[in-house]
Amino acid sequence: MKEHCVRGALRSRSASRPLSLCGESIMRQKIESPEYAKMSRATAISLGLVGGRMYRGAVNRCVNLLVHYPEGCSANCAYCGLAKKRPGSYQEKSFIHVDWPIYSMDEIIDAVNQAPSYVKRTCISMITNGKCRRDTFEMTSRLKAETSLPISVLVSPTIIEKSDLRAMKDAGAEKVGVAIDLATPPLFERYRGKGVSGPHKWEKYWATIDDALEVFGVPHVGAHLIVGMGETEEQMVSITEKLWTMGVANHLFAFLAEEGSQLADRSQPPWPAYLRIQLARYLIEEGLSSQRRMGFDHRGRITDFGVESDRLQQIISLGTPFMTTGCLGPDGQVACNRPFGNCLPDDIQWNYPYAPNDLELSLIQQHIFRIE
Repeated sequence: MKEHCVRGALRSRSASRPLSLCGESIMRQKIESPEYAKMSRATAISLGLVGGRMYRGAVNRCVNLLVHYPEGCSANCAYCGLAKKRPGSYQEKSFIHVDWPIYSMDEIIDAVNQAPSYVKRTCISMITNGKCRRDTFEMTSRLKAETSLPISVLVSPTIIEKSDLRAMKDAGAEKVGVAIDLATPPLFERYRGKGVSGPHKWEKYWATIDDALEVFGVPHVGAHLIVGMGETEEQMVSITEKLWTMGVANHLFAFLAEEGSQLADRSQPPWPAYLRIQLARYLIEEGLSSQRRMGFDHRGRITDFGVESDRLQQIISLGTPFMTTGCLGPDGQVACNRPFGNCLPDDIQWNYPYAPNDLELSLIQQHIFRIE
């Protein structure tokens, strides 16, 4: 297929060439979900819908879709590219630092059915929009009926109830995720709730996790967490362990500022700090350590992982703790590997979408114990 334009080119259902529609033209023609969806650029590259290749031959193992409406999302999260008050139209806004071209569901289903063998899952991300519940059900049902990949839904707790989770499961969703993002109630309120005139509430997000566990069961519920939002390493370890004890998998992200967002000038977390949190998560989820066994300094930084030194070095040398965490595919490997979703391609990465090579492992070994 020919390459789509950066700002949301569309291929019509009957035409063989791209149809470029932007801004008001899209609104006039009702190019919106459930008939259309946005797709991450990494997904579009992996499915051959746009030209391009990724650093070190990285591939996206998950078809990442975003529910789409011209009016966008009604939330105003300070760090999000889709925030209501971020400048620009919804078509112009990036999400996780890349453009998300728009495709019809017919095209998406066709591409999924012709996907390379390394593609193992489809994920629909909801936004906070009143129409999103109904349309997510319909999109999930189509994908279940017309494709063979397992389906995840990243839900928007603010607009759903427990009955909606049951409806998603009935429609064909196998897993759900909840983007808690912040490690403490005050940080959540500051960056997602009243602090930014946003609709989200900490209690509602945790209630949705409880409901999701009841509807989908373990191990089919995941939580997104963003490191670098003002929490301490100890606070992030605490919420990671709490979620894992509940039966919820942790999907870690590192903060990376979106241009034009309220936090556009905020720096990424120190790389060594993120490496330590990644390693702590791995040790907790593998049953090799716990927060109680770990040591922290007066600023909440990890100083002891609660694992004997030689054994800890063996675990670090695996590289696995520093790879992207996300929903698994049928092969038991991470399918939602989000290549370069929170960093630019380089030897130093905040989430490796592939196993780190010897050079990358050497850099990790050199930095992980540095206290900054």
